[in-house]
Amino acid sequence: MHDIEPFYNWRHIYIAEEDKRSPFYGQVYSEFEYSQTVYNYYIHPQWDVFGSRTLYLKIIYVDYELNFAIIEMIGEWNDAIENDIMELKREVIDKLLTEDIFKFILITENVLNFHSSDKEYYQEWYDEVSEENGWIVALNMPEPTQYDFKKKKLNYFIELMELPEWRVFKPYHLFKKIDDELMKRLS
Repeated sequence: MHDIEPFYNWRHIYIAEEDKRSPFYGQVYSEFEYSQTVYNYYIHPQWDVFGSRTLYLKIIYVDYELNFAIIEMIGEWNDAIENDIMELKREVIDKLLTEDIFKFILITENVLNFHSSDKEYYQEWYDEVSEENGWIVALNMPEPTQYDFKKKKLNYFIELMELPEWRVFKPYHLFKKIDDELMKRLS
């Protein structure tokens, strides 16, 4: 797991730690000191800590004009013990919502497990983005993780989509493809 880095091919157009509106503005990273773990396996130091001991993320792109963010995640999403959704909502999402971000693409291909609890934070997040015609998409969530997510009916709040080749897109084109797909489903 230590060699799974956050997607870096868009760093020439967006870097969260250099964005004054980002929750991770001013963050400094080590390329050599591995300190965070998932399942006792060290993860790459470029992942951001937001309050969970098992789930980490990286905001890889934000567009304030089109009101969307792309967030890559790694680890175990554990609402049952860690209340990860509360930490994610309060420490990251709420800060982005105050910046008028209401469309969220979560790259979840490295979310290895999901343990559910209550739906309240999902409902709250969904209600807040829906007021602005926004949405939340989890992209490429592994099948076993999806199973647990669907079992709790959380896919009502966060749309599950598959797009394995997402890395070939530029941020705007990825956003546009997902937004168009969601608009087709609504019409």
